[in-house]
Amino acid sequence: QVQLVESGGGLVQAGGSLRLSCTAAGIILGLDTMNWYRQAPGKQRELVAAVTSGGDTNYSDSVKGRFTASRDNAKKTVYLQMNNLKPEDTAVYYCNAKILSTRSARKLDYWGQGTQVTVSS
Repeated sequence: QVQLVESGGGLVQAGGSLRLSCTAAGIILGLDTMNWYRQAPGKQRELVAAVTSGGDTNYSDSVKGRFTASRDNAKKTVYLQMNNLKPEDTAVYYCNAKILSTRSARKLDYWGQGTQVTVSS
């Protein structure tokens, strides 16, 4: 069974740091761009960062300069290093990727279970 497993959320004071991890588990035949989304209460889910298989990254303006996304292709893992956290970063963070597996002849969209990040002022 293919799944994305996240870890690393928690409670931190403003200005602090957290590191999120997301690992693709199961029989993975192909793994494209891996994304980090977040959803705050009452708001729509938004794309925070994306990392291609070649390591190219893209960030939303709200986190640029504070968050760094990276990946380890051998471990099928993507990371999100979050520095100088602000209360407005409080949200549930989700990992997302299109994955090719033995389940289907085409890539399917998978989501992690979500991990809560809370930044206190």
